Amino acid sequence: MRRVSQVIVKKRLVTVFFVGLILFAVIMIRLGYVQFVLSDFLISKAEESWSRDITFEPERGKILDTDGEVLVGNQSAPTVMVVPRQVKEPEKTAAQLAQILNMSQDKAYQHVTKAASIERIHPEGRKISEKQADAIQALSMPGVYIAEDSERYYPHGAFLSHVLGFSGIDNQGLLGLEAYYDEQLKGEKGALSFFSDAKGKRMPEMADVYEPPVDGKDLKLTIDYKVQSIIERELDIAEAKYSPDGAVALAVDPDTGKVVGMASRPNFHPAEYQKVDAKVYNRNLPVWSTYEPGSTFKIITLAAALEENLVNLEDEHFHDSGAIKVDGATLHCWKRGGHGDQTFLEVVQNSCNPGFVTLGQRLGKDRLFVYIERFGFGEKTGIDLEGEGKGILFKPENVGPVEQATTAFGQGVSVTPIQQVMAVAAAVNGGYYYEPYIQEAWVDPVTGEVLKENKPNMKERVISEDTSKQIREALENVVAKGTGRGAYVEGYRVGGKTGTAQKVGPDGRYMENNHIVSFIGFAPADDPELVVYLAIDNPKNTVQFGGVVAAPIVGSIMGDSLRALGVKPRTDGLEKEYAWPEEPLVEVPNVTGLELKELKQLLTPLELEVSGKGDRVITQAPEAGVKVPSGSTIRVFLGE
Repeated sequence: MRRVSQVIVKKRLVTVFFVGLILFAVIMIRLGYVQFVLSDFLISKAEESWSRDITFEPERGKILDTDGEVLVGNQSAPTVMVVPRQVKEPEKTAAQLAQILNMSQDKAYQHVTKAASIERIHPEGRKISEKQADAIQALSMPGVYIAEDSERYYPHGAFLSHVLGFSGIDNQGLLGLEAYYDEQLKGEKGALSFFSDAKGKRMPEMADVYEPPVDGKDLKLTIDYKVQSIIERELDIAEAKYSPDGAVALAVDPDTGKVVGMASRPNFHPAEYQKVDAKVYNRNLPVWSTYEPGSTFKIITLAAALEENLVNLEDEHFHDSGAIKVDGATLHCWKRGGHGDQTFLEVVQNSCNPGFVTLGQRLGKDRLFVYIERFGFGEKTGIDLEGEGKGILFKPENVGPVEQATTAFGQGVSVTPIQQVMAVAAAVNGGYYYEPYIQEAWVDPVTGEVLKENKPNMKERVISEDTSKQIREALENVVAKGTGRGAYVEGYRVGGKTGTAQKVGPDGRYMENNHIVSFIGFAPADDPELVVYLAIDNPKNTVQFGGVVAAPIVGSIMGDSLRALGVKPRTDGLEKEYAWPEEPLVEVPNVTGLELKELKQLLTPLELEVSGKGDRVITQAPEAGVKVPSGSTIRVFLGE
């Protein structure tokens, strides 16, 4: 019996030993798993519970013009952050912050006593001035930190405002290019992490961890600062002179689709967008607005008729009585009494509505609308800007003889400015339709290295080179001899077309004395480098014709822009035909080397300003051959 008991005890001891051994093995395996497998995870979790992060916002990428001119930059705008558990004297700290940040002491106290690991004082402590930041740092308040932040800076004010758009207080893009390319511009946040115990006290034995922010990429645009400055200047002048309801200007390179200038009125300062009506900044008119184009649309009808060999501009004649009947409706020419007998080249020069109705009839409904769609109307152009419209065309089933006729001279259809510009660019560049774009490249903000470059996208060839050449020549005649004479630029070959479109009122009827007057021009006419479109909505105190209001403005934009781009003047263009009350320009003679007494007779129609001492002219300005208005002053310098 005793032997049996010993055996049982021995078995039990062995069992207990093996069970203990198994438990010990499980514990050791678990400890090893925790030590070697889960250690990094557990350490990171522990550090997360101890760590407090002060975030550092990245700088948004700058926005540059095509030559690197900064259009949108950044400036320092620090932000105040509080670690409430580290604040030793909440009431005193709140009083000091309230005084510096111009906020109530009660609100400041709520921030410094809030049950949060880190509290950002919003909005009074967001993007504060350097002076305020220095004042806070000078006080060395425990638990109060200054985090580096930045805000957008616009060195040129309202310049290119609708295109650039603006960003919000959290550096997020809200409108324009800032919103369209927000992902690339915004960068990645950084942080300074420090460690604290459960009571919020810093743990000095543990080093702080700094993760620097990654700044956003710089955005290089196709916009040319010089051309854009000229456009902005001319729109300001037009706004002051005509008090219009609105204005639009747009310039592109016809051989690439690059947008080199774009502006509209009214405009706004991007840093102060809250001060203006949302209707002002929400509408980038060159890509958003749609309206009847008027006679600028006749270029498309002309292109289609020439491409289909339906007209000979110089040999064919057309008699304009002042009106044409279509399916019982009478469609009038803008000139009462008509233009009489004229070639079709003169039909283009005179912007004769009945003549273009005839071209539309020769084309027929189907062919006319095929070309309209081929030139990009009725669809978005694809420009990399927000809010693009696509215009309105008649549905094919709704197009009768009258609708076809009015479409041929630009009435009854609705288009956007960017559509018109790209269509005319295709008509004059040899027939190539390009997709417009405004983002030229992405640039490294530190090295300046081009990271990715945008390339022109030629969508389709819409007409032949021969047709394009005829269009260029016809439209150069419009500027030299026709309705577009106001856009003539001495020394440059300019082509173009006027437009005067009635606006439709709330009742669906055309309004009286309320037009959108426009002009679209290109130069040099034989090999265009620039296409410029301008539209003025309801100009006041003037005759509302595109040739009277818009053409001279485009002439100023074109002349100054070509000179700014380094395009040299030439003398092989068409001479301008002057009409009363215009006066021909006077060519400045070469007076260098002449004696003073010889000058007065030679410079009869011009004023003379003399400086220097001597008997003969050694320099003059302007130089010989330049054409100037009668009565202009010629400056000469005398010497021995």
